Amino acid sequence: MKKTSWVSKLTSTVAAGAAAFMLFASFASAHVTVNPSNAQTGAWQMYTIKVPSEKELPTTKITLKVPKEVTFKQYQPLTGWKISTEKNESNEVTSITWEVDGDNQGILAGQFQQFNFVAQNPKNEAEVAWDAFQYYSDGSIVEWTGKPGDNNPHSITTISEDPAVAGNAAASDGHDSSGTAGAGHDSAGTAGSTSGSASNDTASDTATDGKKANDDTTLGDALSDTVTGQPNNTDTDTGTLKLQQATLIVSILALIMSFLGIALATRRKKR
Repeated sequence: MKKTSWVSKLTSTVAAGAAAFMLFASFASAHVTVNPSNAQTGAWQMYTIKVPSEKELPTTKITLKVPKEVTFKQYQPLTGWKISTEKNESNEVTSITWEVDGDNQGILAGQFQQFNFVAQNPKNEAEVAWDAFQYYSDGSIVEWTGKPGDNNPHSITTISEDPAVAGNAAASDGHDSSGTAGAGHDSAGTAGSTSGSASNDTASDTATDGKKANDDTTLGDALSDTVTGQPNNTDTDTGTLKLQQATLIVSILALIMSFLGIALATRRKKR
């Protein structure tokens, strides 16, 4: 009796700990994020906002505030989502909103969605904060506007002149795929109607400076990520992998202890 009772208590404790750990892990990794977290000064950058649903309700809208340090250029159309922007008196985009459209139910529990857009980074080094507002189907809003370490932190992108710091700068994916950069220029229209004029502006600026444009600062390279459908963020950083491994180990231990408790209980009944 004592042996069975001890095993049952241990099994319950481990299972409860595993459930709590998994719950913590899900909340710790399910933030609204904007990537890349490091980028090159002056670059035409393809950014990706990743939106998971933490509640047992679908996310139906997400609004992202554009930091004053960066200049929004274009967004990538996405089937099932209505996309709109707000501008200030200077005709600069200050926010972008993705909202469900048509039969789209939104981002369901256990799912996430990624949205891509292009912005030009500032010429000077800076840390830019991305405030986001997540709307659920019941009308509740989660504000991702806190500082790092808060329950609902905003994402921060470090803009740097040092390529080593800006490890995943503007067009790294485009450089890895031969011919993709050219395709980005040819297909710029897929990301928005202003792509042609934006490309002309870039060429004009280059001619004025009398320099050859840096590969990391061209619109075509930024759009190449959109054309190939490969966002910069892969969520395979070391911290995330360790968290996933720890969650798996605890889950396996809980499962083993559960089977052990069932086996001992069955053996006792047979006696």
